[in-house]
Amino acid sequence: MIRGWYIGASGMTAQQNRLDAISNNLANVDTTGFKKDIPVSKEFSELLLRRSRADGVYPTPFGSGDVKPIIGKIGLGVETNELYTDFTQGSFKNTDTNTDMALSGQGFFTVNTPMGERYTRNGNFILGKEGILLTKEGYPVQGENGDIHVEDDRFMVNKDGMIYNQKDGSLIDRIKLVRFDDERYLQKTGSSLYNTSRWSGDAVIAEGDDRPQIIQGYTETSNVNVVNEMVQMIEVNRAYEANQKTVQTQDSMMDTLWSKVVTVN
Repeated sequence: MIRGWYIGASGMTAQQNRLDAISNNLANVDTTGFKKDIPVSKEFSELLLRRSRADGVYPTPFGSGDVKPIIGKIGLGVETNELYTDFTQGSFKNTDTNTDMALSGQGFFTVNTPMGERYTRNGNFILGKEGILLTKEGYPVQGENGDIHVEDDRFMVNKDGMIYNQKDGSLIDRIKLVRFDDERYLQKTGSSLYNTSRWSGDAVIAEGDDRPQIIQGYTETSNVNVVNEMVQMIEVNRAYEANQKTVQTQDSMMDTLWSKVVTVN
């Protein structure tokens, strides 16, 4: 019976983790370039039950055998295995602002922060006082030659990321876009930024077919579907209640058992 408590409790913990992820997704439904998180659960290793009594034992020339020694398997609960980030492309929102950019395809903008280079899909940029292209948090957006310096917001960015001055058509820089061996294992660090991990691999400048196209004057919306998230939230609440009732039932059975033992003694 105690095993039933642990199984029910592990189910409640897993559902709580799912609810936390769904709540975070809904809170960022209007965050530019946000990618939703999907919790992945796995079951604990199953326990193989064997019969302890010898009522199925039969003699053999070499000793004895058992007719049906294995009773079956029993599950031991579930746990959250990982929080998986879904990098599905979001839709595009027209802003008619030259400093706003969206990526069409897989890839990331590069941003210089006090902690080092970080990566983002949020192309909602601004122009700093010194003429440097910045994120909303004030981090410089990186070109292939470093910080991107522009005189004003009258510049043009083509699909390949080349930045041109609209006054004289001169080339300013090329936006640094990067890819990774496995983007699934990038770590979220807040403010729509990502960092590398030992499994994601290092950032590599995207070229050719691996390079996403840049759409100037647009931003990428989050890939969170509010309706789907609300449906999943209802499912989580019901699953949590079911596990809760399991624990309560096990507790009631244990209480009855101890009452019988006391009565017998």
